[in-house]
Amino acid sequence: MNIYVGNLSYTTNEEELKQAFEAHGSVDSAKIITDRGTGRSKGFGFIEMPENDEAQNAINGLNGTDLGGRTINVNEARPRPPRKDRGRW
Repeated sequence: MNIYVGNLSYTTNEEELKQAFEAHGSVDSAKIITDRGTGRSKGFGFIEMPENDEAQNAINGLNGTDLGGRTINVNEARPRPPRKDRGRW
């Protein structure tokens, strides 16, 4: 299951994020989304957990908790909506 994690501290790294979720089960990957130009965290990321029951336990256990001094939002990631043509040629 792919999990969205929002309201991350800009100083939280992928290893810290992964460790927080490993307390609830196995983690395939942890990715913090960064700005292409500056490389700075955008304050959200994604966790991939292979077992749905462990992933649901992680969502329930970590949503609204403190990570790096911020209260994180954790839920199942929704698919990205298709991008609209912006009229570029």
